[in-house]
Amino acid sequence: MITLYYAHGTCALASHLALEYAGADYQTVRIDFAKKEQRSPGYLRVNPKGRVPALVTEQGVLTETPALLQFISQSYPGARLSPLDNPFLMARVNEFNSYLCSTVHIAHAHRMRGYRWVDENDAQAIAAMQKKVPQSVGECFQLIERELLKGPWVLGEAFSVCDMYLFTLAQWMEADGLEPSRYPKVADHRRRMTADPVVAKVLAAQAG
Repeated sequence: MITLYYAHGTCALASHLALEYAGADYQTVRIDFAKKEQRSPGYLRVNPKGRVPALVTEQGVLTETPALLQFISQSYPGARLSPLDNPFLMARVNEFNSYLCSTVHIAHAHRMRGYRWVDENDAQAIAAMQKKVPQSVGECFQLIERELLKGPWVLGEAFSVCDMYLFTLAQWMEADGLEPSRYPKVADHRRRMTADPVVAKVLAAQAG
């Protein structure tokens, strides 16, 4: 059985959604960031990076959301979560998911985890990073709105793991100082995802 280590309100939601959409036989283990469980010796043996998600498979442990989403897609091809038979479109999936991981998520992280880039005692630098977040994250969503979200889904007519990942990061827009109505395609995407019973089931499970 696959085991997903996750924390509520994190990017691990995308992988949790993918497992549910895939119909996978899986279990979840919640990591409590408030208790710093991600830095506990037990969890560091699972994922030395001390972050989520981590996916324990029969072959070993995988980390990083784009890798998990591809693994789940390929492990459950019948669910058609990615265009596995189209090399170009599969590259598009990885292109989009890599952008969310390496650019959008990093811009978002400057709001609450500035200590990763500057000394945590440098209050002025921390505050400057936080002040920049609405602009930096907003520019990312402007690009997604204008160029990357083809509609109705990220890849166009085909629903994919890209939609699960975009939905996950779009949950943070208000906290990052963004007004969703400025990004109507993204906001509509988020509404449609929220209305999906699979998404409702996973959100309820993570909130419980």
